[in-house]
Amino acid sequence: MWKHYHKIARKQGITCFRFYDHDMPEFPFAIDWYEGLLHAAEYKRRHSMDEETHASWLQTCMQIMAEVTEIHTSQVFIKIRKRKAGRTDQYERVGSAKTEHIVQEGGLNFIVNLSDYLDTGLFLDHRITRGLVRTESMHKNVLNLFCYTGSFSVYAADGNAHTVTSVDLSRTYINWAKRNMQYNKLYHPEKHRFIQEDVLEWLHTAPSDAYDLIICDPPTFSNSKRMKEEFEIQRDHVWLLNQLLRCCTQRGVIYFSNNYRNFELNREDIHGAEIKDITGKTTPFDFQGKLHRVCFRLEKL
Repeated sequence: MWKHYHKIARKQGITCFRFYDHDMPEFPFAIDWYEGLLHAAEYKRRHSMDEETHASWLQTCMQIMAEVTEIHTSQVFIKIRKRKAGRTDQYERVGSAKTEHIVQEGGLNFIVNLSDYLDTGLFLDHRITRGLVRTESMHKNVLNLFCYTGSFSVYAADGNAHTVTSVDLSRTYINWAKRNMQYNKLYHPEKHRFIQEDVLEWLHTAPSDAYDLIICDPPTFSNSKRMKEEFEIQRDHVWLLNQLLRCCTQRGVIYFSNNYRNFELNREDIHGAEIKDITGKTTPFDFQGKLHRVCFRLEKL
């Protein structure tokens, strides 16, 4: 798997990619390459190993990963990925030593943290979608909701967006997003706003007909104590998308995605939009057949 995907990535000039995702049941890892560093997330599951045996097994796996990719074991970062109860689990630290690195994608630089948090700071499966956003951002007012570490915002700014507004509940990720913008020397205080707020509450008072391009990649479920109500993507996506359409200018575009395996878009109750399923178009080579997310492009009529 490493030889195959590494060869494809090299030909395409891609330096961060996934090359293994639970391909053998006995080894339940998702393994990503970040420019000479490995991030291996072990899917939590039931097994017969006691704690000591499991630790030894993990050490052996780490050594094999390092040997195959020709790096040192100190360059391999292993985490246990459990099923998330809510969005707040993403913010949970899994280690005490902060280890940040700078990686490149699409000619831009991004801060990733392979040791502290469950997620690294850069979702590799949205590589193509980010490129589409950059292409469509010129002179546009862009809104990035559930912005995480702001990679879409950076791409929009690089695409010469008129303004970019980024909203997320987490102070950690809002600050991270701003640092990503600053690191790329794109930050302009009058053009780029970073708002730490519950997105669903913020939408109630968000201006109508204000944004030409909206990116929205919400959690499947969230029950954060900082939110007034629980959020479920299947139940609440119609309300969410109709709110986004209200905020969108005429002929404006919304990129909407989520990771719920059984998601079904309720097209009939989404008003005034041309909707295209672009999941296949936006699935990178390293996630083909393994990606459990959907992506839609909505244009306000």
